[in-house]
Amino acid sequence: MRCPKCQSDSYIKHGNFFRPSDGRWIQRYRCNDCNKNFSSATFEAAYRQNKRKVNFPLGNLLASGVSMRRAALLLRIHFTTVTRKLFFLAAQANKKQNEYLASMLPVSKWQFDELQTIEHSKCKPLAVAMAVTNDRKILGIEVSKMPATGLLSKIAQEKYGKRTDERIQGLKKLFAKISPLIAKNSSVTSDEHPFYPLQVKKFFPDAEHMRVKGARGCIAGQGELKKLHHDPLFALNHSFAMLRANINRLFRRTWCTTKKIENLRAHLAIYIQFHNSVLT
Repeated sequence: MRCPKCQSDSYIKHGNFFRPSDGRWIQRYRCNDCNKNFSSATFEAAYRQNKRKVNFPLGNLLASGVSMRRAALLLRIHFTTVTRKLFFLAAQANKKQNEYLASMLPVSKWQFDELQTIEHSKCKPLAVAMAVTNDRKILGIEVSKMPATGLLSKIAQEKYGKRTDERIQGLKKLFAKISPLIAKNSSVTSDEHPFYPLQVKKFFPDAEHMRVKGARGCIAGQGELKKLHHDPLFALNHSFAMLRANINRLFRRTWCTTKKIENLRAHLAIYIQFHNSVLT
């Protein structure tokens, strides 16, 4: 531990104080060089937070299918507090996820695909590209904008204008992020989407890319789990189904839709860390 003002390691104990937010006594110090005071709480991630005791239960609720407003009601805090803590918890989850990925052995078998959700309206869809190992550990996720398709395409363009398709850029970001984790001669499985082979060849030239035909979804998995005796993409589809089941804004039938992409990214980060460290 060093003085946060002058980085000196010469300091003495200088009393303590009671922290009401979690009922702890905190040690205070005084630097011998700059004569400034600091405490052991200065170096905590939740420094100066008044509601630090709700951080852990809030993270568990957000990763367990509870909406932000219902979490605020259950924990007796304001919705604005939940919104602010969403990004704080996401930053802490990203740190833990990076530490977890750094400790992993090179991945030899993995799968990737995209899940579709919406941004406020079905006319503004989003693509969530995800890569997982064959034992259902999530390696990374990237959220991208995409234009509406089918019967909604004309309505969406008239109402919101032309929407750019950023799925290829999102897939590139995902592959660039996970490339240090993948073994050189790995085996990767995906569906038969036309722009997948080119990107896999670009980022993983020595990988064996196996493409499987998409199958019809079953009711239990809300479309992600397939009606197959043996699903080659089971690890990926099961992980997608768990995202749908545990992130409120991804439910198939819900009024808790994503209003901002950055909120979806933060919520996904919280769930990924919970998924890798607790659920699997």
